[in-house]
Amino acid sequence: MSFWKKLFGTGGAAEKPAAEPIEYKGFRITPQPMSDDGGYRICALIEGEVDGETKTHQLIRADVIRDAEECAAASVAKAKQMIDQVGAGVFRA
Repeated sequence: MSFWKKLFGTGGAAEKPAAEPIEYKGFRITPQPMSDDGGYRICALIEGEVDGETKTHQLIRADVIRDAEECAAASVAKAKQMIDQVGAGVFRA
């Protein structure tokens, strides 16, 4: 039965509240570390306005960090780096 609980998320630990977005150069970065293989994978949601429309980009990196808070900080740092490098180009396919 635990397989089904893990698959559908029932009966497990309480869900962690979403992190607050961080404003950076006109973008909003929300760290979203993903649980992965004994640690957390770097992941963040980047949002911004382009031509009056809200655009989003899900940043996911291969890096896995053991501590969730460390991973959240690294996720924000990687998102900032991406914004610095490509700006609104982050939303292009």
